[in-house]
Amino acid sequence: MDLYEKIKKLAAQKHVSIRQIEEHLGYGNGTIRRWSKQTPGVDKVTAVAKYFNVSVDYLLGHQEKSNHQEPIDLAPLVDESKVDWDEWVSFDGKPLTDEVKTALKLILGKRLED
Repeated sequence: MDLYEKIKKLAAQKHVSIRQIEEHLGYGNGTIRRWSKQTPGVDKVTAVAKYFNVSVDYLLGHQEKSNHQEPIDLAPLVDESKVDWDEWVSFDGKPLTDEVKTALKLILGKRLED
């Protein structure tokens, strides 16, 4: 899969058009499409990689898997009914104290409110 095809695939996964990506990055209309026949500059490929949160190596085909990870919803972690804090939350393999668990819940709650 060439560079342009990879970008098309990532765009489809993110539900954005190639044109929207070009506009976001300040590229002219058709810039990315031309990459199927021309080699872009490293700065442009780097900007696209950052846009999709993948490595330049992935875009250029030197790495098979993308490093892209879907965002994790932390809201359920604050809900006591959905998490068994005693069962799966630990540090360095050791259970957390009640004080630390309470502090973590407060921190997560504040982050979710921001």
